[in-house]
Amino acid sequence: MNDKQLQLSKQKQITPKLIRDVRERAIEFLLFLAAFSCVATTVEILFILISESVAFFEKVSIVKFLTDTQWTPLFSDAHYGILPLASGTFVTTMVALLVAIPLGTISAIYLSEFADNRLREWIKPCLELLAGIPTVVYGYFALVFVTPLLQKFFPELSGSNMLSAGLVMGIMIIPYISSVSEDAMRAVPVQLREGSYAMGATRLETALRVVFPAAISGISAAYILGISRAVGETMVVAIAAGLQPNLTLNPMEPAATITAYIVQVSLGDLPHGSIGYQTIFAAGLTLVLITLVLNIAGHFLSKRYREIY
Repeated sequence: MNDKQLQLSKQKQITPKLIRDVRERAIEFLLFLAAFSCVATTVEILFILISESVAFFEKVSIVKFLTDTQWTPLFSDAHYGILPLASGTFVTTMVALLVAIPLGTISAIYLSEFADNRLREWIKPCLELLAGIPTVVYGYFALVFVTPLLQKFFPELSGSNMLSAGLVMGIMIIPYISSVSEDAMRAVPVQLREGSYAMGATRLETALRVVFPAAISGISAAYILGISRAVGETMVVAIAAGLQPNLTLNPMEPAATITAYIVQVSLGDLPHGSIGYQTIFAAGLTLVLITLVLNIAGHFLSKRYREIY
């Protein structure tokens, strides 16, 4: 067989099917790399947090870390109790949820069941625009507008307080809850609505007793997303709630949150490897564990309601 015949034989072997298979495998490999990069980034973050936290807990008892009521790692009389930071995170998150969950759910019900398409096309983008505002702007909005407004009703309210920070955080996470909840409600089959109307139910009764329970899986996921967003918020609480750790459940008092402390120390000049520097990793690991527990709880809650409905 001469060279020309060999060349023709090779050209016949490279069929369109072979080219398509190679192309599909290349695309599949690129998609795998994209998915793997997300997992690898998460694993790397956890590895850094855990490795630095292990070095911290070699010097500080984990019992004291979880039970001590003072957090003064940068003072000469150092205390490493996470409770003051955890209480500030808890209070601001609860205030935010008291605002965001009712307003976000009501907005979702209205957009899904009552607003016409034309009105929805205007309201939903305007509502989601709140999610695009930088958080530092929300922080100064809480400091220079919400706090003075609250002081007119509560004269004893200090300039830095968890109430104004929580209220503004609630406004900030409304788009997350309303958008995801509205998408979950609109995914409910129209046959369920028609069956409810056929039984004589009103639109409100259908929305509350049929659509809402049927979409509870997606709505609970929206709530968990809102909670996680509130727990991890940094700039609003750092600007409006204060940077002083304070073990209290009174939202009218100033307090620091876990994220605010991490920002405060990260901007300092602490040497790498010092115990003061390692506290931010221990606090960060605590925050990750809180968020992980919330997401696991949301997953099982969604799974349970999905099985029921």
